[in-house]
Amino acid sequence: MPILSKRNDQNPRSSGIFSFFIQFLVVGIIFFLIGFAVGQKKVEIIGNGVVPKLTVQNTTPQNTTVDFSLMWEVLDAIPQKYIDKSAIDGNKLLYGAISGMVRSLGDPYTAFLDPKQNEAIKSELAGVYEGVGIQIGFNKDKRLVVIAPLSGTPAQRIGLRPKDLILKIGDRETFDLTLPEAVDLIRGKAGTKVKLQMQHEGEDKPFDVEVERAKITVKSVEVDYKDVDSKKVAVMKISRFGDTTDSEWDQAVREVKGANVAAIVVDMRNNPGGLLSSSIHIASEFTGGVIVKQQDSAGRVASLSSDHQGVFSKIPMDVLVNGGSASAAEIFAGAMQDHRRGEIVGEKTFGKGTVQEPLDLAGGSSLHVTVAKWLTPNGHSINGSGINPDVTIEAPDVNSEEDPQLEKALEILK
Repeated sequence: MPILSKRNDQNPRSSGIFSFFIQFLVVGIIFFLIGFAVGQKKVEIIGNGVVPKLTVQNTTPQNTTVDFSLMWEVLDAIPQKYIDKSAIDGNKLLYGAISGMVRSLGDPYTAFLDPKQNEAIKSELAGVYEGVGIQIGFNKDKRLVVIAPLSGTPAQRIGLRPKDLILKIGDRETFDLTLPEAVDLIRGKAGTKVKLQMQHEGEDKPFDVEVERAKITVKSVEVDYKDVDSKKVAVMKISRFGDTTDSEWDQAVREVKGANVAAIVVDMRNNPGGLLSSSIHIASEFTGGVIVKQQDSAGRVASLSSDHQGVFSKIPMDVLVNGGSASAAEIFAGAMQDHRRGEIVGEKTFGKGTVQEPLDLAGGSSLHVTVAKWLTPNGHSINGSGINPDVTIEAPDVNSEEDPQLEKALEILK
């Protein structure tokens, strides 16, 4: 195994530091990757007789006055002072250093994902993973909450609701968890169980639930048909915007087009979002022009427009939303509302309107950085405020078989 020691001269450190090679290796890698440097120290990676020596010279960036030598002092002290050398893990040190740096920004959606967490996010976008079937995020108070329980999953079956507070995952309090850490704790092998302490929005009393994890296969697009005054109305439910959503949507469009429907209801309830490109693709089916605007930190605004000529641009339509409609689902609803394309029916949406740019890093990790915020075509900021429906209809009790929101949308389309 290679040995890493931090050097000021050509004499090696003690054997204790030699055995702690990986801690300094990973620190050198992280600062090399993200452009940070610490002091004027040198890191030397020494091979095991096969790998040649590599020296990385770290220099203080010109645009910062921060002295990072404190980190070197800590890294020197840990292997020399900490009692349990076997408990020190190089990868954990690396990922913890990056995560702590990112967390200091105070933005819960800017996060570092280690390889395991990054793979979990990618599997979710692919629509197949093992867990309980909830999308999670943060409310305006930066508390961990349920964005939406996914249809047909364990989370939905036990009655979890959008905006439920997640107070504990197992024995772990959630107040200081990052989003990737929370996802990592909730996910697990199908058949195992996870205990959650929850609290419904607007209620004071927490409650505990134990949810059995399952293999979650999420179909993005489902189509149903309703008869309204002897006319056929298609109800197209979009549950997420993932890797397969565009192809599923295109297939559904062909089916609905061939069914000769008189109107369409697009059901975005409990859709936690996903890929922006898919939201634009589906919105383009109903309207042209600007779908969403993106405002960066300098106040510059860029417009993102429809990506194709849609086949439903003239057909009457409505959109169903609720508190579990977030991110890309809000972009769709906002575009339909601003273009006066159809009535938005239901409840106020979640209000997640910031843009995260994923940066792939070495070893399978990634950094998700908030780079901008979403605006509707008319310039309404989604973040924190959400989309207010044109027609407000509260959802029934979770155990009710009635759907007054859908009934109202169908009534409007008469």
